Amino acid sequence: MCFELDSVPPIPVISGAAVSHDDLVLEAKDGNRFAAFAATPDEPNGIGVVILPDVRGLYRFYEELALRFAERGYTALAFDYFGRTAGGDKRGDDFEYMPHVQQTTPEGVQADVAAAVDYLRGLGIDRIFTVGFCFGGRNSWLAAAGGHGLAGAIGFYGNPATRDSPGPTDRAGEMQAPILALQAGDDQNITAELNAEFDRALTDAGVQHELVTYDGAPHSFFDRKQEDFADASEDAWKRVLAFLEQHA
Repeated sequence: MCFELDSVPPIPVISGAAVSHDDLVLEAKDGNRFAAFAATPDEPNGIGVVILPDVRGLYRFYEELALRFAERGYTALAFDYFGRTAGGDKRGDDFEYMPHVQQTTPEGVQADVAAAVDYLRGLGIDRIFTVGFCFGGRNSWLAAAGGHGLAGAIGFYGNPATRDSPGPTDRAGEMQAPILALQAGDDQNITAELNAEFDRALTDAGVQHELVTYDGAPHSFFDRKQEDFADASEDAWKRVLAFLEQHA
């Protein structure tokens, strides 16, 4: 997992921002019904963000992240991966997520991304980005090759390499949207070599991209509790907002 259950995004709350939020159940084209959390500003800027969580699926950290986006005018939707195996209800903190992670497929995740994108388009949002973390970072980049018509795809400490299926590095030539990769320099599983291979593959494929590595930062550094890496978190958040504005 990326974050502890009491982790919160290292992003200032905008007091007084007019935002509404809803717990949803969406349906993918294969019939999967899955949980989602939507945060909607009263004065939307026309840009949407689909949030792909880490391996635990949808929980408080990502609901809070959706609210932080909405406070800044973005319509945001965070979704859960486990509708096919765990149903679409909200779950407790004791949920054993790993058996369900092992049953996910790249095709299933992208079907759910498509449903999330369709939901935002149904609200009149036509410029849509994905933002993912860890497992979600990898799948956010893969969404750029998923035919969703994205404006861009952002990933925090995602693994770009081949695992049980082709990864973002393998599929760079299929990507149809700009990429932002925000990687941890002290990540035990995602090495500098893997990041360099991803960077090269995107360059060779002509994909507009930026790959930033935060030296010394651990996997899951984007967390208010990680005070030693507050500067990295602040810089990463600024880059996310700049990427959204640049490519919207």
